[in-house]
Amino acid sequence: MAQVKRIRRNVSGIILLDKPLGFTSNAALQKVRWLLNAEKAGHTGSLDPLASGVLPLCFGEATKFSQYLLDSDKSYETLAQLGKTTTTGDAEGEVLQTRPVTVGRADIETVLPEFRGEISQIPPMYSALKRDGQPLYKLARAGEVVEREARSVTIARLELLESDADTARFSVDCSKGTYIRTLVEDIGEKLGCGAYVAQLRRTQAGPFSLTQTVTLDELEQVHADGGNEAVDRFLMPSDSGLQDWPLLQFSEHSSFYWLHGQPVRAPDAPQFGMVRVQDHNGRFIGIGEVSEDGRIAPRRLIRSE
Repeated sequence: MAQVKRIRRNVSGIILLDKPLGFTSNAALQKVRWLLNAEKAGHTGSLDPLASGVLPLCFGEATKFSQYLLDSDKSYETLAQLGKTTTTGDAEGEVLQTRPVTVGRADIETVLPEFRGEISQIPPMYSALKRDGQPLYKLARAGEVVEREARSVTIARLELLESDADTARFSVDCSKGTYIRTLVEDIGEKLGCGAYVAQLRRTQAGPFSLTQTVTLDELEQVHADGGNEAVDRFLMPSDSGLQDWPLLQFSEHSSFYWLHGQPVRAPDAPQFGMVRVQDHNGRFIGIGEVSEDGRIAPRRLIRSE
């Protein structure tokens, strides 16, 4: 008997998942997509299986704006294991070297200023960056090591929360593209004992924090009780990640032409930059950019319902 193809639902919005340990970001996304029975889905920046915390999942029209969440600043709490280095820079890898830990809290505090502000990082081999179309982690698993260019990232805040004989817990606010594993390894090298990431939890992604998240267990329970549509209550508006952008409300006339790809003028528009746009009914209809002539040019539009 032929299998009946599942008809997916056209749902839009963002679910803020507290990604559990042991899941890849894509596995978590596909699980929540199944619970929603959503037609279109995407996540906004990977978390390693050994990392947990804030993972914004975009569905339907919200996927059009996922890039702006990818580009946003992030915050983490991480536990560094001092005295050892691993092949991956975290607890998944094999131990490469063991050294005695002869530093205390004061020593750690002394080196931290060197890692605040704009710093240079060499991306780890165990990363999703690609070389000739191949992710670096695949090359690393095959035993290959290739040269990686250093990149500039910004550490807006780096605080030592607690430490003991051979561990240190840090809180970090950083720019996109920052590798916490590399930061911890570099701190370990500066201390002379080496270090790797034993635990990692993302506490903030752009405007979203842990207090806003829902767990996979909670989603599964709601689905078990009420089905796909019951999970919809966790969907936030598609522009939730853009709340700090200027907001313009167009007239019915302007909305019509703008949704057909034509730049329009709007009162109270900023002189430059990106803006969120609502129609005359207050419905989010997309994002635009202020042109040199002062008109608002459409950049990504929301499909009409």
